[in-house]
Amino acid sequence: MASHKSAEKRARQTVKRTKTNTARRSLVRGSVKKVQEAIAGGDKKAAAEALRFAQPQIQRGADKRVVTKNAASRKISRLAKRIKAMA
Repeated sequence: MASHKSAEKRARQTVKRTKTNTARRSLVRGSVKKVQEAIAGGDKKAAAEALRFAQPQIQRGADKRVVTKNAASRKISRLAKRIKAMA
C-alpha cells in the first residue's frame, strides 16, 4: 500500500488511467470486429462504412498509446486491403 501522499495520488491516477485505457482498447477491438464481420458477410458497402467508422477509432487508440502506431497502421491497411479485394 502507498505510504506517501504522492504515491497515493499515483495509485489513484493509475486506476483512473487503466479504466480509460481499457474502455478505449475495447472500442478499438469492437470497431475492428465490426469491419471483419461485414467483410465475412460479403457486403462491400457495409464493410467500407464500418471501416470509415473504425479508422478514426483505431488511429485515436494509437494517438493515446493504447495500441502502437505501427499496429494501428497495419490493422487499417489490412482491413482496407481485404475490402478492396472483395468482388
